[in-house]
Amino acid sequence: MDAESTQLQQAQLAAILGPDSAPFETLISHLMSSSNEQRSQAESIFNLIKQNDPNSLALKLAHLLSSSLHHEARAMSAILLRKQLTRDDSFIWPQLTESTRSAIKNILLSSVQREESKSIIKKLCDTVSELASSLLPENQWPEILPFMFQCVTSNSPKLQESAFLILSQLAQYIGETLIPYTTDLHTVFLNVLNNSSNSDVKIAALSAVINFIQCLSSSNDRDRFQDLLPSMMTTLTEALNCGQEATAQEALELFIELAGTEPRFLRRQIADVVGSMLQIAEAENLEEGTRHLAIEFVITLAEARDRAPGMMRKLPQFISRLFAILMKMLLDVEDDPMWHSAVAENEDAGETSNYSIGQECLDRLSIALGGNTVVPVASEQLLAYLAAPEWQKHHAALIAPSQIAEGCSKVMTKNLEQVVNMVLTSFQDPHPRVRWAAINAVGQLSTDLGPDLQVQYHQHVLPALASAMDDFQNPRVQAHAASAVLNFSENCTPEILAPYLDGIVSKLLVLLQNSKQMVQEGALTALASVADSSQEHFQKYYDAVMPYLKAILMNATDKSNRMLRAKAMECISLVGMAVGKEKFKEDAKQVMEVLMSLQGSHLETDDPTTSYMLQAWARLCKCLGQDFLPYMSVVMPPLLQSAQLKPDVIITSADSENEIDESDDEREKEDMVYLSSIRDIGDRAMPELLRSAKLAVEKGVALGRNETYVKQLSDYILPALVEALHKEPDTEICANMLDALNECLQISGPLLDESQVRSIVDEIKQVITASSSRKGERAERTKAEDFDAEEGEMLREENEQEEELFNQGKDKTAEERRIAICIFDDVAEQCREAALKHPNSLQPDNVMAYDNAVSALGKICQYHRDSIDSAQVLCAGKDLATEQTASRMINLLRQLQQTLPPSTLASTWSSLQPQQLIALQSILSS
Repeated sequence: MDAESTQLQQAQLAAILGPDSAPFETLISHLMSSSNEQRSQAESIFNLIKQNDPNSLALKLAHLLSSSLHHEARAMSAILLRKQLTRDDSFIWPQLTESTRSAIKNILLSSVQREESKSIIKKLCDTVSELASSLLPENQWPEILPFMFQCVTSNSPKLQESAFLILSQLAQYIGETLIPYTTDLHTVFLNVLNNSSNSDVKIAALSAVINFIQCLSSSNDRDRFQDLLPSMMTTLTEALNCGQEATAQEALELFIELAGTEPRFLRRQIADVVGSMLQIAEAENLEEGTRHLAIEFVITLAEARDRAPGMMRKLPQFISRLFAILMKMLLDVEDDPMWHSAVAENEDAGETSNYSIGQECLDRLSIALGGNTVVPVASEQLLAYLAAPEWQKHHAALIAPSQIAEGCSKVMTKNLEQVVNMVLTSFQDPHPRVRWAAINAVGQLSTDLGPDLQVQYHQHVLPALASAMDDFQNPRVQAHAASAVLNFSENCTPEILAPYLDGIVSKLLVLLQNSKQMVQEGALTALASVADSSQEHFQKYYDAVMPYLKAILMNATDKSNRMLRAKAMECISLVGMAVGKEKFKEDAKQVMEVLMSLQGSHLETDDPTTSYMLQAWARLCKCLGQDFLPYMSVVMPPLLQSAQLKPDVIITSADSENEIDESDDEREKEDMVYLSSIRDIGDRAMPELLRSAKLAVEKGVALGRNETYVKQLSDYILPALVEALHKEPDTEICANMLDALNECLQISGPLLDESQVRSIVDEIKQVITASSSRKGERAERTKAEDFDAEEGEMLREENEQEEELFNQGKDKTAEERRIAICIFDDVAEQCREAALKHPNSLQPDNVMAYDNAVSALGKICQYHRDSIDSAQVLCAGKDLATEQTASRMINLLRQLQQTLPPSTLASTWSSLQPQQLIALQSILSS
């Protein structure tokens, strides 16, 4: 910067920081300017002042906040001041002089007293809370609490509300600092909730009470606030009686938060509280939003099983009432002509928010309470609905079993005949939407009650679905029948499907030629699933089916046909895998060329082709083996990228702090699901790629490449998998990643270097420990006062599901058993004492849950015994080994000694070092 510009800038800064407040206020208004240039200039001047003279900046903002006549300037200075006083990168408090700090604190408190604008008061309270949360723990703002108590006991509703807004945030940020004032706060809360006539004050007090209760770690401290609950509920009912539904909705949202975090606080008065909430949900004169929040409260309470297991089951009369409310919501569906158009955009035509929330809550309720509680209530109400004349009631009676099946699967499986007969009878209903709902129920029940439903009722269900595919007057019904075939066949053996294949495949081929895309897509996914489930039985249909599939893949190039093309890819790859390499080989080349050209083209970010293509590559690789090698260089980069996709979070701007768009929230959830499915696909594909490369090198068909290429590929894949495992929030994908890691280690174990081994071992340890802590949390629930037999059964199921995830049902080979012995040997030799001393997470009934993790560790032990400290892996302090585990290992070794062929044992023992062998034999013989 030249001397002239520097002088100009200094003169500008001097004016902004001078005694006249106008230039500074102009600067602040430019920070809100719609002109990018003006705004960025103002930002650079603002940052320059912050860097060079934080004291002047803080004081100028504080004075603007307290004295400007312009609403926007005061609001903006409150926001900017809060940002500078938040303990993060912008935090300037430590750089301020003592006199500046004192001035800021005084100005903030006097502004709270003087400010009249409601929106600015809220921003001011945010700023005060932010600063107080940094200063109070070190006792650097002794005036703040007396000031708040003074406001609360004043006659000014504005000051009372401000004090409660600050208290509410402080309870969230630094609740423990407020605990010494519990008695005073209790008195204040009780007085305001009982005596204030101002609804804003009462809502602010309610927020402060609920946040304060949540920050109390002792149940005795929480119980002191029990007597506030009737007044808290009165705040809600009074708002409703006065027609202040916006206030009531705020109160309901606070109660929902309490139900989720401290449900046991509500336990003693649960009947009154839930009764009031159901009354709100039943009141048809109230807004839908209010009624939905009351339902959300009751469902949240039912779902809080980790904190109050079994509590809601003590209220059977309320469960019946809630179920009736949700069933009534399912009736809110219209026969919209657009629904019959069978166009994807109109898929939900006629469905209302009542209908959607009713569906979602039935699902959540059944998962939370279980079949023994929900099924008797459902049976009674569904029969009444089926007996009624209205189509909407028949429709609701078929939607409900679909929604509750996941949570009630065990009990519904015991009553399969009744359930299946009810649904199949409705295939003949005169109303197409009812027939659609019956087909929908078959699809969902096939997933949730399979394979029992498939084994016992295939002779009834498959012919019913086949005839529904002939409903040419109602393409929506046809498409849904095809989709239900997909659900049915996924849980089906080839033997069950075989007798029906002629009829089903011929009908699906007819649907493939339908003019409606929804029908074509349904037929494609059904064909893919039928091929996958019937395996070699599908050979005879290959020549009839493949030309149609290739035609769709090559011709469905419009944007409107993207999903159709994606599903054709899926179907081709699954058919190829079902019939095998020899049959598929010629068509595979053509298909690969199309996929290669698509991979090279620029696909839009929301194009489903990407995820479907990754799945197709993985299947083609598995099917073609070493013939897949020429395509590796094209396939690898997107696959590795897919394994590491982050679940994105949408950030909103500072100004719309409290206005997160709900549609963004929904989109974010959809993105999370979409991204997790892509990550899962990437992980599953990696072992196949590694295997085909290794095979090609071994057989000398790797286009001049040698083992170095496999090592490079392995160095590319394994770190990507380990990093993805570290970041993965989804347990199921975690288990699949461990599975993939396991397979990769089997293929390229000897090629790893020491640092790779260490990072893998550390990651596996983390996965095992996380699984253990989840089990520990579940074990804690058994101590709750309302814990009952049904809760115990649900807990067992959760543990079983986790074990299934981590142990994907694979039989261990003799080689893997040999590796397991290597692990046990290292434990026996290096951590015998530790293993006998340490309490830990690997409890006997949990061992299966770690199958994949232990198997992966075993492969590392096999190839890299010297690179790892086995004591660290298997006796990591209190994390990973108990007395029971040690004795279980020894017993298992003795069992293996008796059951394994002598040759396997001999080869295993030969891999041990002499001192290890001596240690092992001494343990086994003692």
